[in-house]
Amino acid sequence: MRDSSGDLEQVHVRGMNRRSLRLEEWVAGLGAALALLILPVAAASAQSTGTTTTMTAQSSTAATCSLTSLAVGVTSTTGVPAGTVTIMDAASGSPVSLGSTTLNPTGQASFVFGLANGVHTLSAVYTGNATYNGSTSVSVSQTVSSQCTSSFIVTVSSLAPSNTLTAGEAGTATATVVPLSPFVPPAGNTPAFVTLSCSGLPNQASCIFSPESLEILPLQHQGVTSSMVLQTQAGGTAGQLRPPAAYTRGSGPVAWAFLLPGMLGLGGLAWGARRRAWLNKLALIALVALVTILGTTACNPRYYYYNHGPPTTLPTPSGTYTVIVTGQSSNGITAITQNTTMVLTVN
Repeated sequence: MRDSSGDLEQVHVRGMNRRSLRLEEWVAGLGAALALLILPVAAASAQSTGTTTTMTAQSSTAATCSLTSLAVGVTSTTGVPAGTVTIMDAASGSPVSLGSTTLNPTGQASFVFGLANGVHTLSAVYTGNATYNGSTSVSVSQTVSSQCTSSFIVTVSSLAPSNTLTAGEAGTATATVVPLSPFVPPAGNTPAFVTLSCSGLPNQASCIFSPESLEILPLQHQGVTSSMVLQTQAGGTAGQLRPPAAYTRGSGPVAWAFLLPGMLGLGGLAWGARRRAWLNKLALIALVALVTILGTTACNPRYYYYNHGPPTTLPTPSGTYTVIVTGQSSNGITAITQNTTMVLTVN
């Protein structure tokens, strides 16, 4: 006879297994639903720190060219935002990027543009990052008229600590090259380069640019900068170099190596000149050659300089000078040059 109680027990176990599977499926589905709800919240919390972007504009003129300087600041209630700021111009109706730069450690950035004639609607766009939300400044309207026709503009700041230096002191300035619209390379073209130099410096002074050659990228309208160091020289006494005995005039084995054979040769020529007339002429030529060689080696300023050195180090002369800072570029056919000046006083 079949045991019905065992069958009932198996049916009961199978029923419990089915209910257990349904419970597990329900719990898994609930977990997935909760994950879908939590992930957006977590992502939102990662980008939850708001930011505020502000921008101020200032107009100036350099060498009859109009410049627009922009100061951008990005702030937040927590920490200092980091990342990139882009300047947009809606002058043509559709916003166009004029250039981008990275915020400094205080959340600030600065730009300088040589905008074309017309009305420009400018705004600063902070792109944000994993911690801070992006933000856009209020638009600023700038009107430019009678813009110059040069390819680029060169400006230089005042020297730090001062435009008045004591001989031996150095000053640092910032040279800026601002491209105008015709000079900016179109998209897909190679970059343009402007090389900086200076002239009009006093004696015993020099200037060094870092970098010396500035790169203008395609579609880059913002100015690029170079650090200029102007170095003067202090006066002093240079150490005297004592030449080796072998190189002193009138003494040493090297001098005798030239003089002794020459003297013996001239003596032999003079003795033989009594018997043969052609030796008389040869002796005269040899004498002139020997005197010339001795005069060249004994009185050569370069020889003396290399063996004795300069007696003193000359200082940069005191006075007021106009230093010319020049930017030069080339399109492969003609050279393009723009200048600016600064006043230097040396005490």
